[in-house]
Amino acid sequence: MKSAKESSSRQANDIYIKGARVHNLKNIDVTIPRNKLVVVTGVSGSGKSSLTIDTLFAEGQRRYAESLSAYARQFLMRMNKPDVDFIKGLCPAIAIEQKVITRTPRSTVGSMTEIYDYLRLLFARTGITISPVSGRQVRKDDVSDVVNAIKALGKGDKVLVLVPFRQHTNRSVEEELGILLQKGFSRLYDGELLRIEDLIESFQAAKAWKPSPKKPVYLLVDRLVVKEFDEDDLHRMADSVGTAFYEGEGEMFLQVNEKELLTFSNRFELDGITFEEPVPNLFSFNNPFGACPTCEGFSQVLGIDEDLVIPDKRLSVYEGAVAPWRGEKLGLWKDQFVKASRQTGFPIHKPIADLTKEQYRQLWKGVSTAQGIDDFFREVEQNLYKVQYRVLLSRYRGRTTCPDCNGYRLRKEALYVKVGGRHIGELCEMPVRDLQTWFRELELSDYHRQVAKRILLEIETRIGTLMDVGLGYLTLARLANSLSGGESQRIQLTRSLGSNLTNSLYILDEPSIGLHSRDTERLISVLKSLRDLGNTVVVVEHDELMMRQADHIIDMGPLASHLGGEVVAAGDFDAISKDKNSLTGKYLTGKFSIDPPARLRNWQRSVIVKGARQHNLQNIDVEFPLGVLTVVSGVSGSGKTTLVKQILYPGLQKIKGEAADKVGMHRSIEGDIDFISQIELVDQNPIGKSSRSNPVTYIKAYDEIRDLFASQPLSKMRGFQPKHFSFNVDGGRCDACKGEGEQIVEMQFLADVHLTCDVCGGKRFKEEVLEVTYREKNIFDVLEMSVDEALEFFAAEKDVINKIRALSDVGLGYVKLGQSSDTLSGGEAQRVKLASFLGKGRAQGHILFIFDEPTTGLHFHDIKKLLASFNALVDQGHTILVIEHNTDVIKSADWVIDLGPEAGDGGGQLVYAGVPKGLKEVKESKTGRFL
Repeated sequence: MKSAKESSSRQANDIYIKGARVHNLKNIDVTIPRNKLVVVTGVSGSGKSSLTIDTLFAEGQRRYAESLSAYARQFLMRMNKPDVDFIKGLCPAIAIEQKVITRTPRSTVGSMTEIYDYLRLLFARTGITISPVSGRQVRKDDVSDVVNAIKALGKGDKVLVLVPFRQHTNRSVEEELGILLQKGFSRLYDGELLRIEDLIESFQAAKAWKPSPKKPVYLLVDRLVVKEFDEDDLHRMADSVGTAFYEGEGEMFLQVNEKELLTFSNRFELDGITFEEPVPNLFSFNNPFGACPTCEGFSQVLGIDEDLVIPDKRLSVYEGAVAPWRGEKLGLWKDQFVKASRQTGFPIHKPIADLTKEQYRQLWKGVSTAQGIDDFFREVEQNLYKVQYRVLLSRYRGRTTCPDCNGYRLRKEALYVKVGGRHIGELCEMPVRDLQTWFRELELSDYHRQVAKRILLEIETRIGTLMDVGLGYLTLARLANSLSGGESQRIQLTRSLGSNLTNSLYILDEPSIGLHSRDTERLISVLKSLRDLGNTVVVVEHDELMMRQADHIIDMGPLASHLGGEVVAAGDFDAISKDKNSLTGKYLTGKFSIDPPARLRNWQRSVIVKGARQHNLQNIDVEFPLGVLTVVSGVSGSGKTTLVKQILYPGLQKIKGEAADKVGMHRSIEGDIDFISQIELVDQNPIGKSSRSNPVTYIKAYDEIRDLFASQPLSKMRGFQPKHFSFNVDGGRCDACKGEGEQIVEMQFLADVHLTCDVCGGKRFKEEVLEVTYREKNIFDVLEMSVDEALEFFAAEKDVINKIRALSDVGLGYVKLGQSSDTLSGGEAQRVKLASFLGKGRAQGHILFIFDEPTTGLHFHDIKKLLASFNALVDQGHTILVIEHNTDVIKSADWVIDLGPEAGDGGGQLVYAGVPKGLKEVKESKTGRFL
């Protein structure tokens, strides 16, 4: 038992929130224990984000901003004070949200995690520059190198310190000698010693001295005999060597015993090339000094697009794979390449997709007598004065890898610098897991190891964290804007961990999104290490594994929106499980559960992707059944997104004649494609960018409601049309607040003040419009209703009911009809989209729905409703394809396609395809283990 004193001091340390009322929070008091891993859970819309991000983090940020001067504050985002009485014990807060934080093509995984910054430093401090001509190391000699070389000679050796004799322009030989004499030099050397005074005298006599072009002439700086040198001798020697480097403009020689000539240079050059000395900016593609001058550090230029030249990689050269080599005249290029292939052995009947790297290079560069595609375009460019050639070239231009830097983004001088035999570009192209091995095996000299000790520690720590959060399959060169929300969030986590902050509050919004159960275990250990550094870690999460490992759980609820916003239960895992009021507890104990369907649906039709080999896919054939619920599973980075979103989805769009993104490498898509009437991708992006967007307008139900109000007798008397009941156009909306319901007063140094519009009283419409009622409710009252209330209210209006029922079916019955879309969570936004399709789904046709991680932000209770919606769509004759890690969804599917077994290079294979039950028996499947 702890003493009362101990207990009170522990509580005094905790973070205490009093009277939180943000969004739907009902004036709640919450205690968050310090230096613990705390999970906040509850159904979607119960107020988790309102409590953590909008209250805790917002107040932490505001307090930081308040600590700055009024001048500095004007440049920060305006921060509103959250609606809360007070928060006690708050420490500096860092929120890591699940948004892709950057859209710039310059940002990469390496720069986001700061690993690239340390790599630049490593190459600048320990890099060895290798000459591309001879392959020898480029190095400059300094005074100590020359002194050490003299000390290493045998005792009694005679040494001459020499520099080349140079005659400067606009000076005669006599003037040059006179200047050397004034500087204190007395002799030249050309195989024998010559006194400068004697040479000057020869100019006064009839016979003037001239340097012989046959033998080099040197200026003698010093003469030495090798012995046991004392301190004074070494000082004199160092002075002489320094003078020699100065006079020789960086170049000097040692003549030993009038036989051997040793060369030294303090210029950074070799093989007639002057190299750039390694500095951190030389390796930065965001700096003009280091960026490749051709592509300016973007890695791509406007050139000949390979995908336009060879649009169909299933064809061979003989079958006309090279698009510009078709037709009568230009077909001669194909004919000559085919003829020459007899001598070169090029496989002209092999599909382009099956060529080796070397054979593909031969097709472009040409081989012996066969001219390649590059030669063809060279000839086109020589004829650009003819209009038909300009048209031809424009047809095949597009973004292509920069030919100068090969996509490495850096100038060529940076790529001459190597560490452990590799340049910085090669390291960035390696998957992080291979990079970790490479650094472990890296051998450096003792001196370089000492210099790089701290740098290597930072790099290895960050790489280790990337591995721990399950991102070992990424490369450092991967573009930040190509990452998923979950990947982006875990990369931010790596950066935060690398900074080794202590005594801070970390708030993470569903970090397990996009993570396979195997990787979630690793993530938990990372969060625990963050806690063990002395931080408080608050995680908004629904994952059972995470809850089991948490020190403290706060369960929000009991339901969503205005039915939620309260703390239902708080305590450790056992306390939540035993709490009778906790919906989460009932699912954790198994009292409530998501049961797999009693009977699986059979299928006759399917679509087959053959020879998929984009990114890490290993030339696999995958069959996707139609008319059922199919889940594509596998560890993070196993190739699920590549297969579904980069090959199947755009490939089907192209076949259907719709505009589509670039289709990934594959041989063909076959099967019952005509059976599919349309393809819909339902992703996690917000449904609207402005505060005016809301669920009822998104699902097109507001049109029906406006028509209904416009048909009321009072509307007809006053000449009101449906547009008068819209808050988006002038007419019926309040002119003062333009239908927003509030006015914003900008304060120069303080947060903007949001005031209820004093003209309409926050009701958005003009008085005369609000006088029109339907069943004693005006248009504002209707927008304030929840979906479930509206279903009762409009019971007699079939058109309205049909539109809004779908919202209730996907578990959004608690959302207000007029709720602003920017207050919806990611999971809610995705379900609004699903609802809009459920409404449409009653139409004819067979739609293929593709969902990417639809359980994002969903509680067990919501997943149950989501699956019911999926089954409703399938029962209407549609097909649902889901990319998912959630085991409840996987076991509820009719068919499972499991990719893996690992991520990156170790993945991309079809591990299993069949009914969920069979997956448990497959040893290679990481998913089967968690089912």
